[in-house]
Amino acid sequence: MKKVSLLILALVMLSSYLQGQTSGQLSENQKTRLAKAYRHEKSGWTFLHLEGTPKDRGFQHGYLMAKEIKENFHMLRTSWEYDTALDWWWYVDHAGSILTPKVDAENLEEIDGIAEGLKVAGENFSRDELVALNGYPEIIDSWWPTVKDSVHSHAVAHPKESCSSFIATGSMTADGKIVLGHNTMDMYYNPVSNVIMDILPEKGHRILMQSIAGFVHSETDFFITDAGLVGSETTIGNFHPFNPKGTPEFSRMRHATQYANSIDEWCEIMKNGNNGGYANAWLIGDINTNEIARLELGLKFIGFEKKKDGFFTGSNVAENLQILRMETNKDETNIKNSSVARRVQWKKLMKENKGKINVKLAKAFEADHYDSYLKKINPAGRSLCGHWELDDQFCGPYQPFSPEGTIDGKVVDAVMARQMSFTARWGSACGMAFDANKFLEDHPQYDWLTGILKSRPTEPWTTFKAGEKN
Repeated sequence: MKKVSLLILALVMLSSYLQGQTSGQLSENQKTRLAKAYRHEKSGWTFLHLEGTPKDRGFQHGYLMAKEIKENFHMLRTSWEYDTALDWWWYVDHAGSILTPKVDAENLEEIDGIAEGLKVAGENFSRDELVALNGYPEIIDSWWPTVKDSVHSHAVAHPKESCSSFIATGSMTADGKIVLGHNTMDMYYNPVSNVIMDILPEKGHRILMQSIAGFVHSETDFFITDAGLVGSETTIGNFHPFNPKGTPEFSRMRHATQYANSIDEWCEIMKNGNNGGYANAWLIGDINTNEIARLELGLKFIGFEKKKDGFFTGSNVAENLQILRMETNKDETNIKNSSVARRVQWKKLMKENKGKINVKLAKAFEADHYDSYLKKINPAGRSLCGHWELDDQFCGPYQPFSPEGTIDGKVVDAVMARQMSFTARWGSACGMAFDANKFLEDHPQYDWLTGILKSRPTEPWTTFKAGEKN
């Protein structure tokens, strides 16, 4: 009888424990792991502070951002299944088999922590699902176009032509020091990149970066580290090679950003095991040396330049001729295309503002609406602050009125970087609001986006700093 009573008591205690794990009730150990983490909302952004071991950082992330991570999975799953007519699990299985074995141990540990935190918050997502979420730019945009015709020939493969960025130093800037600006251009229904992530790891450098709930990397790729590095990227447009045996881009980016002490170290980590996924032109600066660099990371070919005086820009056109001619099918002279028009405008702005560039001008650059093809102010597909949703013409590579464009703006100078801070604007860098309901009413061809297309009201430029509490 005593054994039966003890068995019943044990079952009751186990049941109580399991209910606590799935209903948001935290054990003392879990409370301790969460004690140093926090989040708050500001000007459309969510500021998320994570701290400690990889597993603890992940646990904090998954628990505090469970609602947003679930929404991001819903958005990605909906668009994947609509574009391809393939099941979500087909995507997860392939993404997991390609990427998961190549992710480094620390990133996998952090991802496992996210899954654990999600479970305690009442959401269940596997390691492979979280890897598939983190790796969606390189799987959907890089791997999928190489195999889609063998699956079925009419599946959609979205062209990738996104982001406008510059970095300047020396005689280009008002104080002779580094200024970096970047805006993200993306589909308005992709996982939402309105997270400012402040990561204080047990090992390596502190990171302040823009990110997405559920990601261990940036993806939009704007970051500062306490090693004095600042960085951004713009996608290399019309890029085609991919090596499924290489190391995932997201794994390399996070490792480089956390552990590199210099521009050269950062770039070497990115080149090691390169799979060609999410091919980017990286604009990197070191506020300790006042050097800036551009790393164009193709697959077989790499472009690298470094200087202490001058500028680099990014608009989705490869500057390295080997990458341009041998790994893309880009026509760099067709100014009707967004990337080429923006490239021309960047050169014009740099020439006109030599010696004057500061944070104020950087904000204006990222919000610029000049159309180099039409030679007039025209907020649409060819402006640095992109608004394809307003463009009634095909503006390579997007269709008329495509719900895509600039979704943010970020700027940092050397003084701010030294303080581990930057200024950012959620929504269009120019401040123009986007009303999802009005858009769908005006453009019913996109009615499948109902429920995942998000409105973005006008928000102010706002400064964020590592360790801020509110």
